[in-house]
This record gives sequence, structure tokens and C-alpha cells, in this order.
Amino acid sequence: MKMERQGRLGIGGHHSPIMLKDEWLTPPEIIAALGGALSFDLDPCAPIDRPWDFAKEHYTILDNGLLKRWHGRVWLNPPYGGPVIVGPWLRRMAAHGCGTALIFARTETDLFFETVWNQATALLFLHGRLFFHHADGTRANNNSGAPSVLIAYGARDAEVLRTCGLDGRFIELTEAA
Repeated sequence: MKMERQGRLGIGGHHSPIMLKDEWLTPPEIIAALGGALSFDLDPCAPIDRPWDFAKEHYTILDNGLLKRWHGRVWLNPPYGGPVIVGPWLRRMAAHGCGTALIFARTETDLFFETVWNQATALLFLHGRLFFHHADGTRANNNSGAPSVLIAYGARDAEVLRTCGLDGRFIELTEAA
């Protein structure tokens, strides 16, 4: 039975009014737990200035990673914002089909259904809220304001999430909707 609903369109931005920017660095312990920066071939939306690497190759806003060729295992921590900002990145990641994304766990949104529930291989819902880092590497004083999820596209990334040791709940998605 299909329910009538008022769908939420987007993933949403940070809730804290203090965090009025869309560029937040992934905590280095997340990248380390997923195999380290050298285990990812590409970060298509990396910060211009970064205190640590997220992958072997980086595209920044100056490169416009949405327009460039993606290759290999991709790390994706997209710019935070509504569906107009996050949507193109998640659609591209789902189409690429190889890598891991980090986004807010807005599981009820249309975008999550389109690009995650219907296309991802596995999820790791992280316990607690992350503290992202500023471009200079310092940890934000406030947590992200929302729960986060790591999304695996492809069997290799699903296995990495399953065995990475990060505190959270792993869910394997066995069939596409």
C-alpha cells in the first residue's frame, strides 16, 4: 500500500546557525578507518586548501569535479546544502558505482530514496554526531547538528564499511527498489 506523504526534497545543510558554510573536512579518523587516503583514487569535491589528503587525486571547486571524468574508487563528502547542491554529486556517485559517500542521514527525503535506498550497496549509520574540521584542520567546536551515514557503492566498499571498525550500524542493501 502506497502512503500519501509530504516528501522532503533535500538532504539539508548543517543545523547549527554557527556553521554558515558548505565546506567541512571529513574527520581524518574516518578516512583512516576506510583504508586511508591512498585507498581512494579520487575525491571529486575536495577543498582547495586541505591539511590532509582524502584520495590520491583531488578535484576542487576550481576544477568543477562534476564535469570531469571520475575513475576508480571515489571518496565523496559533497558540499552541504539542499538537493540542488547535494543532488548532482550523489547522482554522479550512484552512476559511478564505486566508492563511499558521507552525507547526513536524511533517510526520508526524495533524494535519499533516489540515490541511496534505490542505488547504494550498503550503509553505515554512524553512532553519535560527527565533528567536522575547518579547512585549516582544526576541529569544529560544535558537532554537525545531524546524524551522518557512510554510503557504499559497490561490493568492495560495502565490505570496507562492514569491517572498518567505526561505531555505528551496518546495513547491507540486498535489492534495488
